[in-house]
Amino acid sequence: MLTDRQQAVLDFIQTEQRERGITPTTREIQQHFGFASQTSVMQYLATLERKGFLDRHARKARALVTPLQKVRITDIPIYGQIPAGMATLTDQAIEGHVSLDARSANVSKNGRTFALRVRGDSMIDAHILDGDLVILEDRKEVRNGDVVAALIDGETTLKRYVMERGRPYLKAENPMYPDLIPARELRIQGVMVSLIRKQTPPTRRKR
Repeated sequence: MLTDRQQAVLDFIQTEQRERGITPTTREIQQHFGFASQTSVMQYLATLERKGFLDRHARKARALVTPLQKVRITDIPIYGQIPAGMATLTDQAIEGHVSLDARSANVSKNGRTFALRVRGDSMIDAHILDGDLVILEDRKEVRNGDVVAALIDGETTLKRYVMERGRPYLKAENPMYPDLIPARELRIQGVMVSLIRKQTPPTRRKR
């Protein structure tokens, strides 16, 4: 996934290519964004190339970047919070959508994808925090160690799926929470493929 500034640089390059038919030079990118030096521009281009959005040709005088690959944007429905005690995902009202580049988000082309907002701290050691948005796919195949949204004995939760001695259970990534062993039912509702974290701006100290 791209940061807001990386996306802005990419959008500017795309617009220039589309409207002018040529790729902007590093100096033009620098002037447009007010960067202190062209070194900053090169760092952004290198990052975009590494993430698969650009294909640079350093020996070409003007065309620093070839036409960009097509990006497949997908709208993913947000079904609310987890754990939230929902019976089935199909019963949930959609709270909204999040638009993502399917390639960067590890979303398969034909998979059923949805998003849930994390509530609680049971997965903090897996760097999944309260308020994060987890992107999940409805998959038939679940591997040992996958992070899953699962319905266990009537309650839905986000945990790590563990298979041990032929018996599955759910493991929290926080030592304060116990393992969850199903008494009657364990149904996997989705396998986590990506995560979105909303960055909160630092609070300014009053002088």
